[in-house]
Amino acid sequence: MLKFLKIFGIILFVFLTFVGCASLEQNKKEKIIKRVSDNPNILIILPDQLRRYSAGFWTEDYYKKSVVGKSDPVVTPTIDRLAKNGVVFTNGISNFPLCSPYRGMLMSGMYPEQNGIWNNCRIGRNESLRDDIATITDLFYKAGYNTSYFGKLHWLKPEPLFDENGNYIGTADEPGGHYVNQYDTYVPPGKARHSIEYFYQSLKDSHKNPLTYSNDPKAVNGKKDGELYQPKQFSSKIEAEKIIEYLQNKNNVRDTNKPFCMMWSLNPPHSPWEDQHTEMDVLKAHYDTDKYPTIASLVLRENAQTEKAKHVRHYFAHVTSVDNYIGKVLEALERQGVLDNTIVVFTSDHGEMLGSHGLKSKNVIKTEALAIPLIIHWPKGIKSGINGILFGAPDILPTLMGLAGLEKNIPKEVQGINFAELIKDQSTKNIQKPESILLMLNSARGIMTERYILSVEEDKEGVSTYIYDNLKDPYQFVKLPLDDHPKLSERLLKELASQLKKTNDPWFKHKEHAELIPY
Repeated sequence: MLKFLKIFGIILFVFLTFVGCASLEQNKKEKIIKRVSDNPNILIILPDQLRRYSAGFWTEDYYKKSVVGKSDPVVTPTIDRLAKNGVVFTNGISNFPLCSPYRGMLMSGMYPEQNGIWNNCRIGRNESLRDDIATITDLFYKAGYNTSYFGKLHWLKPEPLFDENGNYIGTADEPGGHYVNQYDTYVPPGKARHSIEYFYQSLKDSHKNPLTYSNDPKAVNGKKDGELYQPKQFSSKIEAEKIIEYLQNKNNVRDTNKPFCMMWSLNPPHSPWEDQHTEMDVLKAHYDTDKYPTIASLVLRENAQTEKAKHVRHYFAHVTSVDNYIGKVLEALERQGVLDNTIVVFTSDHGEMLGSHGLKSKNVIKTEALAIPLIIHWPKGIKSGINGILFGAPDILPTLMGLAGLEKNIPKEVQGINFAELIKDQSTKNIQKPESILLMLNSARGIMTERYILSVEEDKEGVSTYIYDNLKDPYQFVKLPLDDHPKLSERLLKELASQLKKTNDPWFKHKEHAELIPY
């Protein structure tokens, strides 16, 4: 017996020694990953076409009072956690509710006339983010950050520079001469990539079969930068995995002594919304007919037409899937001990009509298209709470730089507002809160105030104008004629003229509709 105990003791000692050494080795690796400068990391998370009120936390009493209308019955534990530990902006607005124009403003801090994108980038159009302007990634790279981008870009004009298999050739001559995608295209190395060091791009609205390009061969099955890879996995899932590997520096792809600036643009919950493009286990667990027998039981807003919202189960399933994969990335940051000193910006390029006014998609001056989620999470630097600033896409770049202590590096050409001081202290008098925010479509301009929306829209018959009172009419059933509200109309039109002038808008430059807008 004594002999057995001695042997057992030796075995136990060896085992504990091995585990201890392994643990020390793991801790050593974690320390290497965590050894960065004191500057905060930056993580911008941008799901495509996500409604502001498609998040669970809006049903709670603290947030419910800020909801215009009703919120959606979605399951989003990760977004809820970001909200409760961050600053929730109740007036985050997509100035131009369309993918490419929003991304141009986000990246540059400038309005379309200055950044080069007035419409979605697609075959046959010349819309493209200008190469010669400084973007978020350019500026943070210059400030000493590691820069990375994962997911959808959609800021470059598609050109026939690929072979028939989707590989980038760089010329329209044979074997080039082919397009890889109708909307969006691969962004090759060079100025158009805007100082992105680590590049992992997902193309095409096909959630389980994205077209993928990367400058990390180990991330794309040994492919070179510009060679097409199709992982045939749910895009958000594979992107999350690659991001976690990047954070862990699995393939020695970044300098861990530097902070990182990462952008992650997820394609869902953008269409397609069919079974084959959806994580159906998520749909069945949360949004199937056993829980919600009818479309009307899921689409709660009074202005929604259910026959136009048949995609709601799949849309909400995408939202919950995205929430799940974002959670995995945030957990990785938390394990490394760097989440509290990472400025996480959670937002979207525009909303989704989801049957409201009989519409789906976006690109209209309606609440469901304009209203986007906006949360800034930085426990080390800012207190959690609610903020009602009218906050647009061009404001993100200067505000991020301000929060990171880089306000002196903001280019003078940037047109957005640096709200950093207001976010840290809402009582400050140094930054004046904007009274309105500019709204744009290809054939319309408008403004939004805390209460009203003014829209001036060009149509076949000339110009139509109206005002929405979002306080008395949160579902926007009634278009108020300008002539019936002369004082209000005068004030809003004067504010619109000021915004158009400030942003160097073509309507201002050509004095469009000068009989109406007091330039």
